Order: sequence, then C-alpha cells, then structure tokens
Amino acid sequence: MTGKRDYYEVLGVARDAALQEIKSSYRKLAVRFHPDRNPGDAAAEESFKEAAEAYAVLSDAEKRARYDRYGHRATGAPAAGGFDPTVFADFSDILGDLFGFGDAFGGGRRRGRSSAQSGADLRYDLRIEFEDAVFGKEVTLRIPRLESCDTCDGSGSASGKPPVPCATCGGRGQVRFSQGFFTVARTCPQCRGEGAIVVEPCPNCRGAGRVEQERTLQLRIPPGVDTGARLRLTGEGEHGRAGGPSGDLYVVIEVEDHERYLRRGADVLTVETISFSEAVLGATLEVQTLHGPDKVRLPPGTQYGHQVALRGKGIPHLGRGSHGDHVVEIAIDVPEPSELSETELDLIRQLAELRVDGRDRGRRERNVFARVKERLFG
Repeated sequence: MTGKRDYYEVLGVARDAALQEIKSSYRKLAVRFHPDRNPGDAAAEESFKEAAEAYAVLSDAEKRARYDRYGHRATGAPAAGGFDPTVFADFSDILGDLFGFGDAFGGGRRRGRSSAQSGADLRYDLRIEFEDAVFGKEVTLRIPRLESCDTCDGSGSASGKPPVPCATCGGRGQVRFSQGFFTVARTCPQCRGEGAIVVEPCPNCRGAGRVEQERTLQLRIPPGVDTGARLRLTGEGEHGRAGGPSGDLYVVIEVEDHERYLRRGADVLTVETISFSEAVLGATLEVQTLHGPDKVRLPPGTQYGHQVALRGKGIPHLGRGSHGDHVVEIAIDVPEPSELSETELDLIRQLAELRVDGRDRGRRERNVFARVKERLFG
C-alpha cells in the first residue's frame, strides 16, 4: 500500500477541508473520470476508482479520523482493483442529480402509495384596477385544481381494497438494468414509480385518487398592494396524495395603469397645467386627489416643473395605517401664435420690449440654468 496516493491529494483538498468541500471535489472528479464518459480509457477508470476510494474514507468521520492518525494502514485491504464498494452507499447522492440514476446502487428507499405526498403549490395571476389596489377589494377567484376524489375517498380503488405491490418492480417503483460499469435504476413503466397498482381503479378518478375540480374562493385584496405583490392562501393549492397535506395558492398581483395618476411607491403624481399669466401672478388650483378634491396655492413666479406635495393624500402603505403623498407637478401652457389675436400678440411684443435687454437676458439665463441644474442633480 506504499504506492497509494494520499487521499487528500487525490481529491485535491486540504487536510482540514469541510465535508461539503470534499463532496464537491469528488463530484467534479466523478463526472470527469466517469467510465461512461471515457469508454475504453483505463487510466480514467482507474482515476475514477481512486477518487471513489478516497471519498469513501474522507466522507466518513470515523474512517477519516483513523486515516488522519494512521494513514493507509487504518483503511485495511481494499477491494479487488483497489476500490472500496462501501462508497456506493453515498454514490447516488453525488451523481444522482447529474446522471439521473436515482437509487441506482441499492439500499434505496421503497416508494409506494402508502407514503403520503404533498400537493403542488399553485399560482394565479390577478389583474386589478388602480383604485382597487389603492383602497382594497374583495374578489372572487375560480381556481382549477386537483382535489381528493369523493367517490373513493382518495384511495383510487373502486372496491376500497388497498393497492397491491407492482409485480414488475417488486414494489420499489424502479427497475434496474446494467449500463456499462454500473447498475442503473429507472422509474418503473408499469406503476410509474408508485410501487403499487390499484387492481380495481375508481371509475371517477381512474385510480389516481384525485380529480380536477374548480374551487371558488373569496380573496380580500389589502389596500396598498402593487404590481408583483404575492398573496399566499395556505392550503388552497392542490390536495396531497394518500393523506398528504395540500399545497398553497399564490395570487400574484398586476395593477393596471391609470390615465391620470402615476404611482411612485405610496406616492402618486399628477401634472396640472397653468397659463403663463397664472405662473407669473400666482394662482389657486383645485386638484382631484384619490381621496377627493383639494386645493393647491401657487406663488407668483411659479416655474415649469414646480412640485407641491399634499401630505397623506396618496396610497396607503401596505400593512400600515399611514399614507403616501399626492405630488402635483406644474406645467405651463405656452400658446401657439396662431391661437392668439393680434391684440394679444401686440401686448406680448410690448412686454418683450420692456423686459428684454442684454443684462436682463443674461440674468434670466443664469436663473434658468440654476433651476435646470437643481432639477437634474438636486
């Protein structure tokens, strides 16, 4: 045994490596040197056996402790070809998901209809109007799902007799066959992995024990929900099998856009347009909020993009008693020349002559730039 390589060296891990690191390293080596991936390659097969032998020792706490103290002398004589067959006890855990072998190496658990199975979770996409998301609403849902068969009480048997073990797989739910170096297990085609067969199937569910039915539910949408919110209804998914628990129903919310209100979390934004004269002289606007009309007072010299917040006039914070704000943003209506009379145009020309000179234009341009900078960068 003096020619044996150190097991830690074989797996490429440190001597203080955690079990998960050892398992991960072995997984990579097993996939790399797997005989089915390297047909006829004796060196790859030998590397595969060497990695499996190292893993069989280092994955077992007691064996590893002896190996750390005494080296290869502690492991005893290996099986033929230097391979320890006890590694197969954990081999399905390492390669089962990668190759689909499942319970391929013996010692697997027995499957059958006697073991309860949980029902599947369900998802229901619910589209609601903007106001329903703000104030909440009770809605009726009709959910198609698998429910326990009333005719046979979920047993799947017309006579009430229990299922009998499947003759094809011997009740294991899997059949074995040789594939190169390994014995591989696949789902039994006769019982479809159940391990048992109903002799007299229920005519209503055809032996499945469950039938699809439409379930009517009342759901209360809480105020303040937004697109993407998930409401969980425990136990309203599909029924389990053989007495297993039911799954859950997840209702996923999508809120429709509103033609007037733009939502930002719990705040809402509306745009109100004022005339040039109202912007210069100031004005009082009546604003329609989600909670009714309210008034906004604009100071003289109000600029485009000016915002006023109406506190507490927005959307409820989900699960809390407080509300967001209603934010009013101001736009200024600048009429087209074709929309003005000659008298109005003359007055505007007179105003321009009174207001515009080089010094005044420069000051105003600096003011406008300052406002744009503040708007963009804060």
